[in-house]
Amino acid sequence: MYVFIMKRKWDSVKEKLEKSSASFKSVELYGKQLMIVWPDEEAIRIDDPSIEIKVRVKTPFVLSGNEWKKEKTIVDVNGVEIGGNDVVVAAGPCAVESEEQVFEVAKGVKRAGAKFLRGGAYKPRTSPFSFQGLGPKGIEILTKASESTGLPTVTELLDARDLPYFDRVNMIQIGARNSQNFTLLRDVGKYGKPVLLKRGMGNTVDEWLSSADYVLAEGNGSVVLCERGIRTFEHSTRFTIDIGGMIVAKRLSHLPVCADPSHPAGDRELVRSMALASIAAGADMLLIEVHPEPEKALSDSKQQLTISMFEELMNQIRGLSKVIGRRI
Repeated sequence: MYVFIMKRKWDSVKEKLEKSSASFKSVELYGKQLMIVWPDEEAIRIDDPSIEIKVRVKTPFVLSGNEWKKEKTIVDVNGVEIGGNDVVVAAGPCAVESEEQVFEVAKGVKRAGAKFLRGGAYKPRTSPFSFQGLGPKGIEILTKASESTGLPTVTELLDARDLPYFDRVNMIQIGARNSQNFTLLRDVGKYGKPVLLKRGMGNTVDEWLSSADYVLAEGNGSVVLCERGIRTFEHSTRFTIDIGGMIVAKRLSHLPVCADPSHPAGDRELVRSMALASIAAGADMLLIEVHPEPEKALSDSKQQLTISMFEELMNQIRGLSKVIGRRI
């Protein structure tokens, strides 16, 4: 497969491709006009002065890979840059339960140094009888807390039909269960807001990056990859956080990488070590669950930190970041 990086609009190349047996897709991404062309034999035959360079991509993930884009992508979310030298932390409750709960957490995590407020307004639960979130009311609460604290919000989308409610959300999370919901990925790509794309619990790194391609192929380059643990034979933790896979993703892709230590830990006592290990391995962002009273949480109570535990973790993150030459 080839990526054609164009000097100007692709009209003349498109006309030639339509007369050939090649397949192609055109996309505007990162200020460039691109054409993805396959199979290789047909792509290499196409010649036109409007083509600046042809890049042969050998990986199955074309747009999220770094064979055509060598420089790292910085994702800007309301002035917060992800992918630079700063370690960005998003924190908040697993589920939005009440206005009082979210405001208390938002103020606490901001005071500790978090740059994002996370919280689930819609909750994908294994059982249909478990708490499913507050839906639009939850987004309204997150928005109010964001306006009060200045923290941008990140929350999960389960269904494209709910996108109208996400107008005031700053970053859309695609959870592990929807990591290969390709129709949803396309819809989110078209929607245009920054996307936090979690790795599916049974996905390889290649599949994870290919999922990112679905968003990028719609012209939305603001994607952050999120390692949240994969399902293995090990039961001492809720999931197995794949630090090695995260490192590989950073090596193969130009996209920033986030780590979610809360879900693989399944136990708040393990979150700190997994968070620090992720930063040491090069994570650009952390996604951490925090609740004012975790034992009363309506979902994932065992893995959520108290506000004081989060404050302690942030101090440790600052110390580690300084040692490895990064900021927070």
